[in-house]
This record gives sequence, structure tokens and C-alpha cells, in this order.
Amino acid sequence: MKIKPGTSAVVKYKLQDAHTHKDLDLSAEINPVTLSFGTNQLIPEFEKNLMGLSAGDSFDFIIRADDAYGPVDSYAIFDVPSDTFEVDGKIDQKMIRIGNIIPLTDNEGQKHLGKIIKVLENAVTMDFNHPLAGKDLRFTGKVIDVK
Repeated sequence: MKIKPGTSAVVKYKLQDAHTHKDLDLSAEINPVTLSFGTNQLIPEFEKNLMGLSAGDSFDFIIRADDAYGPVDSYAIFDVPSDTFEVDGKIDQKMIRIGNIIPLTDNEGQKHLGKIIKVLENAVTMDFNHPLAGKDLRFTGKVIDVK
């Protein structure tokens, strides 16, 4: 059976930065995942590249950043006042560290994950872009089963 809309496929794959060849995700290579096709839950270009493959088929393709998680949006990087992180009048200094990912809620009640990229005197610079934004992605792997 071939992958088509309405099918599920068990696949194992490795995700790398297409330019640096740095591994970005190896979890699906170690533990195959089951993906549903035609449900708008996958990156469209990822789904397109797997359509028509059968169990046992290997794949190796690149998805450009614009067709994956988009370019880095400079407007999604901004300073957040340090007092935003106060609890009972104190700021937890363990929380305010470069690299920490902090969930914040916007004025409409939507949750966003922001990564601290710089600590300033009275604010922190946070990046709310998807971690894979701006990256061309290379997927290599194999289809294990199609149902």
C-alpha cells in the first residue's frame, strides 16, 4: 500500500539542518513515529515528499525554510520587562538565564514559548520564533509500514 490521504504510516527519520548538517531531531530515527496523512497536521511539503511511498521505501529530501517553519521574524524577538517574571515580589534568578524557554500568555490568553537570548539590567530579550524558523530542513529515513 502507498501513502495517500487517509492513510497512516510508520516512519523513522533523522532531521538535520540542510546547510550545517547538524542533527536537529533524532527521536524519530530511534523510535519510529506514526503519521496520519491528509489531516493538515504535517508540514505540507513533508507530506508531499512522502506521498506515494510504500513500506520499505527510503527518502531523503530538503524542505526550504519558507515551506517549513518560515523565516525568522524579527518582530518575534523583543525585550520583556524583568518584573514580568516576579512572583510574590521576587524574580527567580534561576528562571532568567540565557537559553531557558519560558511560557508566557499574551493579552488574548494565548500561550507562547519564548527563549531567553539576552539578559539586560531591567529586561530580558526573548525570541518567540519557532526553534526551526529560518532553517532549511533535511529529512532522511525509511517508511516502515503503511495502513
